Amino acid sequence: MIPGFEKIVEERIKKAQQQGVFDDLEGIGKPFVFEDNQPQVPDDCRLAYKILKNAGFLPPEIELKKKITEAELLLEATDAGSGEHREIKKKLNYLLTRLDTMRGGLSPLLTDKYRENIIRKLS
Repeated sequence: MIPGFEKIVEERIKKAQQQGVFDDLEGIGKPFVFEDNQPQVPDDCRLAYKILKNAGFLPPEIELKKKITEAELLLEATDAGSGEHREIKKKLNYLLTRLDTMRGGLSPLLTDKYRENIIRKLS
């Protein structure tokens, strides 16, 4: 941490306490209850995820899942033979591949043709 920064922070917190800024906060005097709605999140990341969630940010994997859901809904709403349908399907395959890559696997929607092309290009 920056030298002297902690002292400034402590002084500002004490000043705010003296001014009563913290007196009417929700849940004052009650123990903090962690929502354990994500047991797959490691203990050391839960607080950070909670802060990000409260600030309107999502972990990359969750953000990607939202995009996948949106693409699936768009795919269902388009005609199967249209060019737009093919483009959305490509995007969906790409998003699923990214998600599986994050998890350390390959997307089940990749056809053998795509898989062979990828392996050939990477070899």
